[in-house]
Amino acid sequence: MPVDISWIPGDSDLLVTIVAGLVVIGGVGAALLGRSRKAPPREAPPRRDDAAAAAATTVEEAPEEALEEAAPAVETPEAVDHRFGRLRRRVGTTFGQSLLAIFRRGSLSQDDWDELEETLLMADVGAAATDELLADLKARLKADPDGDPRALLRAALLDVVDPSLDRSLALGAPGDGELHSAVVVGVNGVGKTTTVGKLARVLVAEDRSVVLGAADTFRAAAADQLETWGARVGVPVVRAYVDGADPASVAYEAADRARTDAAEVLLVDTAGRLQNKQGLMDELGKIVRVVSKVSPPKEVLLVLDATTGQNGLTQARVFGQVAPLTGIVLTKLDGTAKGGIVLAVQRELGVPVKFVGLGEGADDLAPFDPAGFVDSLLGD
Repeated sequence: MPVDISWIPGDSDLLVTIVAGLVVIGGVGAALLGRSRKAPPREAPPRRDDAAAAAATTVEEAPEEALEEAAPAVETPEAVDHRFGRLRRRVGTTFGQSLLAIFRRGSLSQDDWDELEETLLMADVGAAATDELLADLKARLKADPDGDPRALLRAALLDVVDPSLDRSLALGAPGDGELHSAVVVGVNGVGKTTTVGKLARVLVAEDRSVVLGAADTFRAAAADQLETWGARVGVPVVRAYVDGADPASVAYEAADRARTDAAEVLLVDTAGRLQNKQGLMDELGKIVRVVSKVSPPKEVLLVLDATTGQNGLTQARVFGQVAPLTGIVLTKLDGTAKGGIVLAVQRELGVPVKFVGLGEGADDLAPFDPAGFVDSLLGD
């Protein structure tokens, strides 16, 4: 349909000018559009959440072979038999050498006996164990005045350490077809979660199938740490993904998972409970009760930091009142010359030291060897 332009003033010259302008504008627009098609605009850097989603998508779509290559290799833990022999040189020797230097003086004066007593107390042997050891030394010296001082001292120390105590883990024999559970307790900062991870390595080295329960629900980092330990040796970990979840519920789920998987050992890590927190101590008793519905704990292991000295004995007394302790795990024994805590805690609780931590390596947790310990104190 023809357009009537007779109303436009200025005749056709103005029309020509307008049409020309439209042509120019149209050309510029087309050029810009073509350029935008050739070079798409740069995207903004992905946010952290977007990057995580993209990474998850990549893993999801990756071929199975690539996933297998990306999975961390499962480690083979060191055999347990000779660990203490390898690590015993790390036990501080100041305590035993001081005793030996005094004892070599021959006929001991009252001042010498006082010095012996002070040395024992400073080594965290404790008052009761110190009295016992000094009485034993005096009796041995009286019975054998010409005896070898090192031999007499070694015998006295061995009697206090008591090699006759059963220090094996009461977790059955490999392949017996039963589920055996253990609960690990202790206050914050003693290395409890690390000890659970290292105990798992000890059991894997003995060809046991293990399930770990991360019942420390007050610290998400504790469950993350336990998952890392488990992944290194191919051990599953049952945990809560909600802060403040019921620790007893997690412990029960772990026990149920271990039963379903026909695992041989369940290890339950618990929160670091302070002795003045009665509610938390009651919670520990609840954990022991709910695990018992599936597999009554054969071991309740108390983890103590060897560097804390007499404070460790206070912790031991409180835990002994709340749970039926079966053994002690002493960590950081390589970081102190106060090896006397071994003698004190055994005498205090009437339960043996079963494992000692003598370093930060993954396999630096060793079954306690009484004779080897005494020999390391005396520098043998």
